[in-house]
Amino acid sequence: MAKNKLKKFADIKSMDFVFEPDLFRALEGDSDFKGIWKKDIFKNELPIVVELGCGKGEYSTGLAKLLPNRNYIGVDIKGARIWEGANIVRENNLKNVAFLRTKVDFIDAFFEENEIDEIWLTFSDPQPQKPNKRLTSKIFLDKYKKFLKPGGIINLKTDSDLLFESTLDVIKELNLELVYSSWNIYDDMLKDFNTEEQEVLKISTVYEVMFGEKGFDIKYCQFKIN
Repeated sequence: MAKNKLKKFADIKSMDFVFEPDLFRALEGDSDFKGIWKKDIFKNELPIVVELGCGKGEYSTGLAKLLPNRNYIGVDIKGARIWEGANIVRENNLKNVAFLRTKVDFIDAFFEENEIDEIWLTFSDPQPQKPNKRLTSKIFLDKYKKFLKPGGIINLKTDSDLLFESTLDVIKELNLELVYSSWNIYDDMLKDFNTEEQEVLKISTVYEVMFGEKGFDIKYCQFKIN
């Protein structure tokens, strides 16, 4: 198992769409990535969507196939997981996906003001004992505010009642704009979304499949940071 991981780590270092920045610089809020994603990495002016805690990159790569008129960045600290998504990119020759291997705690070090159009949070750790570590806590929303465009959208998809309810509470507490919410998106999507939107919401991560098979309802909400 360890040898397999080492092979994957070595492989992603050879991929020009996977970036592994210096964590010590990121801790200080510094990196070479701010403001360069469109010009130097994607080489176009398309909107950028970021998936935080992307795991194996199922959503980043799935979105890239469904909506190719955007660029996608999957962010995760686990190199072996990123390799899975990066391999999908390589096998499908996707030109609109990149991966950033770093901790989400440092995410504001990598994007310039107004550089990102949309964020996806897919089956994030609900952090039952550490509410400030939840990716929809005020601490993290303040980080997103630094680089998300005005009117930029945040999407949360989760099996966790705790994370979903706490997110709705934060949205209300901070007087943010709640665009949509559902405690069971698969029950509600047919009546609430068009065909293309349904296909986006049907993209499944390994965690969604696992929890869905256990009978957990899949929750979804979309909101904006004012």
